[in-house]
Amino acid sequence: MLTEFKKFAMRGNVVDLAIGVIIGAAFGNIVNSLVADVFMPVIGWITGGLDFSNYFIPLGKDVTALSYEEARKQGAVIGYGRFITLAVNFLIVAWVLFLFVRLINRLRAREEEKAETPADVQLLTEIRDLLRQQKGA
Repeated sequence: MLTEFKKFAMRGNVVDLAIGVIIGAAFGNIVNSLVADVFMPVIGWITGGLDFSNYFIPLGKDVTALSYEEARKQGAVIGYGRFITLAVNFLIVAWVLFLFVRLINRLRAREEEKAETPADVQLLTEIRDLLRQQKGA
């Protein structure tokens, strides 16, 4: 059983997947930093420092805190502001990833256009075209 697991774990696909997950996590940190450190301050500046994260609805009369974190310690609250903040963050992250994937796809398309047809494929294409001409004549 241990040998079978070793074969499974050392297959190329599993190792490639592990590398992809690790790189994906690192890229996720880069994108999160881009959103938190670049985009959100600009959005905060545009909206005059509006921060939704402290908007909440207290579910009990004993909740008198002004911040969401303090209110959670005092009792049950619905933190809709934090949800709005996370939803906006998600949309920004999704947009940045969309732009990144779009850029990668454009670069790949340019590389495919530049790639020349190999000589053997070109020769086979010419043979096919000649056979079609002979068949039609």
